[in-house]
Amino acid sequence: MSKRSSYLKRSKSTSFSSTSSTTEDKFLLPISTHRQPKIRVRTLLGHCLYRRVIIWAVTAFFLLCVGLVAHRPRILGLLSIPSEDQDAKVAEDIKTVLLLISEAMEQENEQGSYIFPEDEEDMPRWARFRHLEGYFNGIKALVPSDDYIPEYPRSRTGTWPFPVTGSYTGLPTPIPYVPRYSSESEICYIDKEQSVPAPDVYAYAGLVQGQPEPVFGSHSLLGLRDDICFDRFGRYGPYGLGYRFEDGGVEAGMDTEKAGSDEVWSETGKINYNLVDWGDAQCRCHELNKHRFDQQPSTKSDGDGSHGIVRISRTAVVIRLYVGFLWTQHAILNFRAMISELSLRSGGEYDVHFLLHVRDNYLPIWADGATAQRVLDENVPPEFHSICTLWSEAQMRLLYPIRFSSSVENPSNNDIHGVYRSAHFPLQHFAMAHPQYAHFWNWEMDMRWIGNYYELFDSLGAWTRSQPRVGIWERSAKYYIPRYHGTWDNFTDLVNRETEASGRLPIVGPATFPGKTALRSEDRGQSFLPDSCAGKLALDREKCGVGEDADLIMLNPLFDPEGSGWVFSKDVTGYSRGHPVPPRRSAIITASRLSRRLLEVMHEETWRLKHNMFSEMFPASMALHHGLKAVYAPHPVHVDREWELETLNEGFNGGQDGTTGGGRGSPYNLRNEHNHRGTTWYYNSEFAGLLWRRWLGYAQMDENGILRGGQEAEESKEGTGRMCLRSMLFHPVKWEHPDEY
Repeated sequence: MSKRSSYLKRSKSTSFSSTSSTTEDKFLLPISTHRQPKIRVRTLLGHCLYRRVIIWAVTAFFLLCVGLVAHRPRILGLLSIPSEDQDAKVAEDIKTVLLLISEAMEQENEQGSYIFPEDEEDMPRWARFRHLEGYFNGIKALVPSDDYIPEYPRSRTGTWPFPVTGSYTGLPTPIPYVPRYSSESEICYIDKEQSVPAPDVYAYAGLVQGQPEPVFGSHSLLGLRDDICFDRFGRYGPYGLGYRFEDGGVEAGMDTEKAGSDEVWSETGKINYNLVDWGDAQCRCHELNKHRFDQQPSTKSDGDGSHGIVRISRTAVVIRLYVGFLWTQHAILNFRAMISELSLRSGGEYDVHFLLHVRDNYLPIWADGATAQRVLDENVPPEFHSICTLWSEAQMRLLYPIRFSSSVENPSNNDIHGVYRSAHFPLQHFAMAHPQYAHFWNWEMDMRWIGNYYELFDSLGAWTRSQPRVGIWERSAKYYIPRYHGTWDNFTDLVNRETEASGRLPIVGPATFPGKTALRSEDRGQSFLPDSCAGKLALDREKCGVGEDADLIMLNPLFDPEGSGWVFSKDVTGYSRGHPVPPRRSAIITASRLSRRLLEVMHEETWRLKHNMFSEMFPASMALHHGLKAVYAPHPVHVDREWELETLNEGFNGGQDGTTGGGRGSPYNLRNEHNHRGTTWYYNSEFAGLLWRRWLGYAQMDENGILRGGQEAEESKEGTGRMCLRSMLFHPVKWEHPDEY
């Protein structure tokens, strides 16, 4: 058995060879080429309406059976005369069962059920709007960006080009896409022989006609290219998509439409990844370029005045994994892309690491090398072994041997040292053990990015660095909707007016609240505010904080959880119960960039002050308490329906004072979270996975239960070919190839 196939199918075998894959791999990794039947069991269970009907029908039948078994003496004794007490008991049991079912169904509806009431006025807002189809147009419908007209939001002037019609005879040609890197670097290679440089990704110049625009965030605002698009082969072909194991690929994509895909290998050929060691490749790259970097990293770049050399700090991208993670072909492609684009192509500016959660607390993973190696052999492909750090919850209890006081609330009933409530613990420890990095991206394995990873992370860092501190918390508490709010300056003015009308002052420095305990550095008189915010400049909206690296970059709004209806809003531990719950901020989805100094603050708050909060709340709240720079970066997010823009704003900025936090209108209230199901970025999004799989070339069920897309549709003479999308983030992507579902 080959190394690669043993992980792609999660074989329990631990016997691997170092040779390339053989014919046996194809048997272990069957690629489905036959057309799937239109109605399958998993289709029924995968469709929201069918799934819930079946689940509740089975639940009702099960409870009825329980009731019958419980009263079998009554049933078998039909000839006897029952007492009134027995009849009353049976009636009461039936009433209880029906009430439980009714309450459960009501709760399901509140949390975003797709079972709609008959009255249209009582439907969820998004259910009233038409599904968008322009996403699924392909590269044959490519037009110059100046000629592009989106299906949504509709332009008030000009023609509306949807549905796209025309005669498509040829294919455009993709070109290598190289983002602008921070500085020149030595070329880094994938192999030890230094014969295979890290490849380019390919993109198409122009946009697909009729494709919807993002509604939240903006490419141009963040400095992302918005005049190009990526197909699956240009994005992943350089890393093994579309060719065989024997040639060093992953064999995924060979069962999809692939006309013209050979162009992405025209210069490099099909790169053989069978014997790559990514840890070694990253180390070699850094060694070649170490003269570019700060040897003592800080949270901002500095210059060497004597030599005129600008040295930059380094960043770690920490991907969270767990024992039992399903290593699929597409997951491997995604991680190869991250390492190549972030580390090798940047000359070592980034390093990519895996933080592997070992769930068995009795394994001595930090005490015995053989045990640690066995965990790696059984759970991680060999090409990633050298960039893996193992951890367990038992280890966190040793690192933080603290008897925390009781929490204000603990809705999950999970242990405070567990990953669910304290996912930041292992990241804090990782940062303390890796002093060479100034920043740490906390990333998850079910996130995907169409585009170049370096462009994403560099653009986020540069844009947040340019943001002034005055009003930053207030701006970060709202979704930015360009077609509704106008320019960023208009949005900023609106937020300033809303803040003034609320009677609140903008947050600039550290928060004060009853019972607050100072950090050791604060006791020494140190502050996290930069010089640009000192003295008379403290309220200078144009200068305060500009040029300062963000301590926290979030990819969803930083909202006030107090009164928001968010279920974990009071999962707060260690603070005096004699005082009100301290002020807090949170952002849904833990994906974020944290500075070293923020992680040091979190570390001290944990071990010395015995404070903690839920995973998505602790980093932002520590930034709020101690005056660190925290920013929501409004990256492009798409929706699956033709929302009215005013209704969209009401649905996502409907909290207190027009923000996302506080009040029943918060989009994070349990009653409202279903609005995110049709977005490309939220923890329970359904549209993200559907759009991603269609982009990969696999047919998916539409809202009517009809299979749409796939190889036959993309190869049709009347069709527009395979999809080509602008850069965007997807989360969650729980499965990719149809055989994984």
